[in-house]
Amino acid sequence: MRARSRSTLRPLGLLLAGSVLCAATAASPPADAFCGFYVSGADTKLYNNATAVVLLREGTRTVLSMQNNYQGPPSDFAMVVPVPVVLQKENVKTLSKEIFDHIDQLDAPRLVEYWEQDPCYVPPPPQDYPMMAPGAAMREASEEGGAKGYGVKIEAQFTVGEYEVVVLSATDSSGLDRWLNDNKYKIPNGSEPLLRPYVQAGSKFFVAKVDTKKVTFKDGMAQLSPLRFHYDTDSFSLPVRLGLVNSNGTQDLIVHILGRNQRYEVANYKNVTIPTNLDVDEQAREQFGAFYAALFDKTVEENPKAVVTEYSWISTSCDPCPGPTLDPSEVSTLGGDVLPSKDRGFYDFVLTRLHARYSKDALGDDLVFKAAPAIVGGREVQGEDGRLETGSKPASTNNFQGRYAIRHPWKGAITCAQPKRGVWGGPPSGETGGGLKVAKDLAFAPRGTLQLASVVQHDVPEIGLKSTAGTVGHAGEVPSLVPLKGGSCGSCRVGDERGDLPTIGALAASIAAALSWVIRRRKKD
Repeated sequence: MRARSRSTLRPLGLLLAGSVLCAATAASPPADAFCGFYVSGADTKLYNNATAVVLLREGTRTVLSMQNNYQGPPSDFAMVVPVPVVLQKENVKTLSKEIFDHIDQLDAPRLVEYWEQDPCYVPPPPQDYPMMAPGAAMREASEEGGAKGYGVKIEAQFTVGEYEVVVLSATDSSGLDRWLNDNKYKIPNGSEPLLRPYVQAGSKFFVAKVDTKKVTFKDGMAQLSPLRFHYDTDSFSLPVRLGLVNSNGTQDLIVHILGRNQRYEVANYKNVTIPTNLDVDEQAREQFGAFYAALFDKTVEENPKAVVTEYSWISTSCDPCPGPTLDPSEVSTLGGDVLPSKDRGFYDFVLTRLHARYSKDALGDDLVFKAAPAIVGGREVQGEDGRLETGSKPASTNNFQGRYAIRHPWKGAITCAQPKRGVWGGPPSGETGGGLKVAKDLAFAPRGTLQLASVVQHDVPEIGLKSTAGTVGHAGEVPSLVPLKGGSCGSCRVGDERGDLPTIGALAASIAAALSWVIRRRKKD
């Protein structure tokens, strides 16, 4: 069997306008999901190793950007993507590959590590601090060419970068299949039935052929420029069925969507949120990908065919932050420059991350998206009972994430009469360790190597999981003691871009925690 290549999406921690990462599991043959399929000029199968598709949506305008990595022989090949309208050259452009490197870090599930602060420390009296409006700091800061006989028409034809683009319409799926074959594109077996519903719906077909003389190859993989195109349509959907042509096994589909003041979910499948704010055993530090894969699989097992929301957060903040937030220039590059309301700027977007896992025969329809109300969850915020919030709940602002914590209760002497337990922050002075981790390349995460119930420190009733770790309680709870109200880390910084925890002392961490709580209380009041 051919050696498997890993995704080249290396996270740097910036939000994107939205994207789809389609990848196969490590246990399956090297074939991945894609919002179209690949065809080759050579008589050799091609496999999509990793595809990132960025969807930016406002009104009826959709801007779709995709980065593709191919594994196959160095010969001309192309991709075929259904689109709702005929695209012209002015609708299509190439992008820099670096912009896609931001996607998999900021909205990925994250593991944090906290130390309980000195229960006897008394923070200084709160002072008045000017309230800053959200985002204020950032604001400062065609020829027909013999196609008639196939029921195929060449609607547009142009070159963009290394791509030779042809936009086709077709009245017969078998004719389209034959046209692609007769024009030296070796269509995978079984393509015609998957082409049929798109042809019947009147879709056009964006065919971008690659001239390999204009690209470089690394380890047999073409390093291609990302493509961006935009169009207007009432329906907001993603054509994923056609990508099953290139699949031999179970696939993961991760969808990132950025909308102005708007979260999205799917309209034609069940929606659930990932269980969050779970305290976990230290073994999760080195096996975080395996832990999260097990948690995700258990969630889908309890909710068959569901699409799981893993992240929904305003784009100008994060907590904890694995890197910088979204720069407005990235939004512009990914399509903000062609939005009807571009004069309003790009500070008020919400990033939504959706995750589905399915087999070749399980996905019956393309994904259709709909606007959804705001939710919060996965924060270091306590409820009225003094316990850390769990799950997701409606809110006026989107602040939801998959977040998991390794906690170290205070082990020092307690010399005061009324200790305040459950104030969490960075490691004590002189102690190092931990770090902010994110779950990356989830399609490649090992499965079946970790017992989920032994890692989670408390029961997770929403997925019917009983902890066997022996520390059953609630997230953020000190064993045998319930933390007092206000004992949260709030928006304290947990790590930097490298994922290293700052080696701050207990005093500084407690001050940060106290000030954060005071500011949140002032906002609530």
